[in-house]
Formats: sequence, C-alpha cells, structure tokens
Amino acid sequence: MCKPVIPHDDRKAHEAGAEPPSKSARKRAAHAAQDLGEALTALRDAELEALELPEALLDAIRAARRITSRAAAVRQRQYIGRLMREVDLESIRAALATRDALTRRDAERFRQITAWRERLIAEGPPALTELSRRHPQIDRDEWARRIEAARAEHARPGSRAGAARELFRALRALFDTMPR
Repeated sequence: MCKPVIPHDDRKAHEAGAEPPSKSARKRAAHAAQDLGEALTALRDAELEALELPEALLDAIRAARRITSRAAAVRQRQYIGRLMREVDLESIRAALATRDALTRRDAERFRQITAWRERLIAEGPPALTELSRRHPQIDRDEWARRIEAARAEHARPGSRAGAARELFRALRALFDTMPR
C-alpha cells in the first residue's frame, strides 16, 4: 500500500499524530476565504486601509473592482482567495462583523428617528408630551414651533419638506446626545 502524500504545511501536524484536514475541509476553507475576499471588494478604500491587509491583497482587491469581464472576475476572486490564505481570517471576520453591527445600529437609529418625526407630525402635542417625558432637557416651545411648521407644510399639497427635514435634523441631534 502506498504512503499518503501529505502537503508540506500539514507534515508537522501529521508527524505529531494529528490527522491532516480532508480535501473537502481544505476546499471549504478555500471557498470561505474566497467569499471573505469577495466581501472585501465591496468595502470602501478607507475601510480596507483600516484592516491593515498586505499590499498585494489590497492591489488585488482594487483590481477586482475594475474588472468587467466575467471570466476575468472569477480568476481574480480565486487569486484573492489564494492571497487570503496568508492573512488572519478571524480578525477580518471580526472587523466585518463589527462594521455590519454598526451599520445595523445606524439603520435602526434612522428608522427610530423617522418614526418619531412621523409621529410628531401626525399626532402633534400628545407626541411632543411623550417626547419631552423621555427627554426632559428639550425646549418644548422650540419643539412645538418645529412640529407646527412641519404639520403645516405636510397639510399643503406639493410643498417642499424643509420643515420636516429640520425636524428630522433636530431629532437626530437629540438622539445623538443619548448613549447608544
């Protein structure tokens, strides 16, 4: 019977008695690295720089963004996957997870502010009372003026949403003073 061929990287693990990863496990890891590399191509340059990736990988990611040919894009993704074997994938996954969590939090914050704006415009003084109960530091008279302007603007068909935008900005400033 032939002795199994063991890749150079796995020889030490094999000599220590550990089984080398199966071909399927290696392929899954390679595909996972390639998928992670594909996710990196969607990031902005500033976000990529923050990850402190090797220069060759950064160049490959930037090149992948410029490629329009489908076949060339597949080859470039495979090349990025190969380069990804040289970096710590867990730190990249953690950074992307943190980025995604921040994005979700910001989106939720935006929905919350929009809901408050719509509620203030629709309900008027009762909603302002609820807002001032939650945020006692607000100037009720100033907020009542903003809300009334947005309500009047909302009642006029075809009017621009300047007062509603001002109300949104004021709500965003108020919510930004709160701990996240």
